Amino acid sequence: MDRIGSYLSHVLKDSPPPAKRRRYDAAFRAEALRLAEQSRSTQAAARALNIDPKRIYKWQKEALTPVAAARGAELDPTTAAELRQLRALARRQGQELDILKKAIAIFSQTPDQ
Repeated sequence: MDRIGSYLSHVLKDSPPPAKRRRYDAAFRAEALRLAEQSRSTQAAARALNIDPKRIYKWQKEALTPVAAARGAELDPTTAAELRQLRALARRQGQELDILKKAIAIFSQTPDQ
């Protein structure tokens, strides 16, 4: 047990400390997205900024989602009402589509004779 403990202390002492997670502010993210859009290459933008390209891809995906775009920003009442109406319409049309799919399945069955 003593040899294992001394080995572990030796290994842990010589290993570098774990890397701290880098945090990027909104201005840096916006600049990275602008650079990626201008250069038409996310890989090139990531190399120029010395960050992982996956991080820029993630930021691009977040920028396209309405939740991320509306984070911290309130919608005006008319836009919020229109959004509620459109979501209700999409939900209703989804239900209608499900009903039609079930009807097709029922009517496409051959009668048992």
